[in-house]
Amino acid sequence: MQIHVVGLGVSENAELTENARYLIHNLTPSDRLVGSERQIEMLSQYHSGTSFILPKLSELKEVVSAWHESGVNRVVLLGSGDPLFYGIGRWVQRHFAYLDVSFYPNVSSIQVACHRIGLSLQDVHTVSLHGRPLQILRKHLHTNKVLVLLTDSNSHPAAIAKECVRANLGDSRITVCERLGYSDERVQHFTSKELQFSSLTFDLLNVVIVEVSCQQALVPSTPGFRDDLFVTDKGEGKGMITKREVRLSILSYLGAEEGETIWDIGAGCGSVSVELAYWNSNTQVYAIEHHPDRIACLEQNREKFGLMQNLTLIQGKAPEVLDQLPRPDRIFIGGSGGELPVLLQFVWSLLPEGGVLLLSSVTDSTQLEAMTFLNVREKASDAKCESITIQVSRSEVLAGSTLRKPSLPVTLWQFQKSRVLES
Repeated sequence: MQIHVVGLGVSENAELTENARYLIHNLTPSDRLVGSERQIEMLSQYHSGTSFILPKLSELKEVVSAWHESGVNRVVLLGSGDPLFYGIGRWVQRHFAYLDVSFYPNVSSIQVACHRIGLSLQDVHTVSLHGRPLQILRKHLHTNKVLVLLTDSNSHPAAIAKECVRANLGDSRITVCERLGYSDERVQHFTSKELQFSSLTFDLLNVVIVEVSCQQALVPSTPGFRDDLFVTDKGEGKGMITKREVRLSILSYLGAEEGETIWDIGAGCGSVSVELAYWNSNTQVYAIEHHPDRIACLEQNREKFGLMQNLTLIQGKAPEVLDQLPRPDRIFIGGSGGELPVLLQFVWSLLPEGGVLLLSSVTDSTQLEAMTFLNVREKASDAKCESITIQVSRSEVLAGSTLRKPSLPVTLWQFQKSRVLES
């Protein structure tokens, strides 16, 4: 069976490429044309035959599979704008790559919105809020950034403006582009402060452009968040978090890559998990923590930094709760609840070749257990090993004078799994 995904562009009436027009014109009664009511109406000048209303994607998969089994030769799926740019195209490729799939490009609403106010596409960052929590916007609100947002009823312009104000970026310029390509198209400009409490209503068919102000954002655009940005079990910046200087080293030695799965075992209130997920949007991070108060803080931090899509919280003790998780590519162990020897042996067996296990130790017992594990790896010749000790002293004022107060030294142990050489 062939699947054809046709982009309709941004207009009241579809403006199809020559190949797409030929495809639509030559549809037969045995073919299937699928789209939303609006999309089918856009196609009226090219097609007047039978069509099928687009169901939910979970249902569409079953429908197309049933057509395939019944011998249907050709299915045409309609997509707004460009189907391979935040459209239905990627979903089709993911679920039906085993079939003969063809794509027909067109102009996207993002392109049209940028052209309306003269923005170069290479200078903007596109974020889809459609069907996603509004809070994910928080990890994109950085000083002087230009965002083009695909929205839905939950991510309406006033809600976006409130997120900007919350991030200390109330002077940001917001452009709302409604019904692009239609005769009643409207483009309006606001500041976030003006728009946040506005009673204006906007058509659901809109694209929002945020030109972020030069104000100092709540969250910096570089790794190493201040400790006081985190919610903890003992007040902001205190309690069970890995402090800034050590956290930066952990991010470096762990070395997350695109699309990987990472476990943070003994996550505490989540400073390491948060920064891993924040700076690696396409990496799935699993934070494992058994203490209920710390899990509660972790949940607040996940929402605060907008990480609902790629940071998953697991309450429970390792290794008992690890069987339910996807296999990891990298593992950080910041706490083990007294089960470190068993835990090290268990997680090492799960890592693929090239996978990284990073362990932090402070106490003498943990140092000894890490050294024992190092000896085992050296005898097995199945790892590249490295360790560093970090000693941080911070300035404090005491009796009107500044002094350096040292923190406990932390040792990081990095083990990268390699192939065992046969003797």
